[in-house]
Parts: sequence; C-alpha cells; structure tokens
Amino acid sequence: MNKILYFLLSGLLLSAASSHSLASDARLENQLILALKIKPDGQDRQAESRPVIRAYQQAAIISKKPQQRADYIDFYLLQKPASFMGHTLILLEEEYMDKYVGCCVSPGLGLVLQVEADTRPLQDFAEKNACTFKPHADVFDTLKTYGIRHKLPKADYASLSCRERDAQK
Repeated sequence: MNKILYFLLSGLLLSAASSHSLASDARLENQLILALKIKPDGQDRQAESRPVIRAYQQAAIISKKPQQRADYIDFYLLQKPASFMGHTLILLEEEYMDKYVGCCVSPGLGLVLQVEADTRPLQDFAEKNACTFKPHADVFDTLKTYGIRHKLPKADYASLSCRERDAQK
C-alpha cells in the first residue's frame, strides 16, 4: 500500500511541476510577445525588452551574459528549450545602447526560431506589429559572422525582428 501511495504522490508532484513549468513558459512567452507588439500609435513597443531578457535569465533559459555583443546587439543562445508561437526559440537578440559606439542603434528585440509548423501566424504577427519576418533564415551564417559557437541541428529557421528600424519601414 505504501508503494502505491508513493507512486501516486510522485505522479502528482511531477504533474504539478509540469503544469507549473507550462504556466511559467506561457508567462515568459506572453512577456516576449508584449515586447514585440507595437502600440496602437505605431511608435513604441508595448513593453520594454530589458525585463523580458531578465525574466529569461532568471528562468535559466538564457545565460546571465550574452554569448556575444556586437555593435549594440546582445546575442543569447537558449540553454533550455522554450517556444514562441508554436516554434522552438533558438536565439534572442536585444538591441540597445548603454554607451555610444557609433551610429544607428535601433532598440528592440529579435529572435530566431526553428520552424516547427506553418509560419503564416508569424508572418501575420510581423505585419500587424511593424516587425520584419524572414523565412528560411541562415542562422549558421549569422552566428558565424558574430563568432558565436553553436551546436544547432540542420533545420529550417526563421527570424523575427521587432526593432525601431522595423517600425519605420
């Protein structure tokens, strides 16, 4: 009887942990979506990027420090699985200026996804939120350009950029 009770309790704990993880993942994804969405005035994003990056760091999905910083962009390869609109999130990019290094900062976020399903919802999101969507993105070339080591599988990738310059197009 004790073994049965043990297995039942173990199953309940695993189930509770799993549902907490799913709720946590959904909360992170919703934060990311808000930081990518444009306000009705078409000028600014609905949320700042820095709190989103911190939330992903606190969840240990990305490291405390970026794998690379180039110009004004921090690049974060995911250390744990996360999803975005039904696709696997691979890379987060945050563009911001902490000190002047030259011309043309374009604040906002970008991300790279491993395509898992139809990309039409991503394209619609990009159109509605003044973002740039690129299907079949060459993530390997991008990472190589910035000197970022990776172990990504050969797959179909897409990128989504929701920065100031994207809203100006």
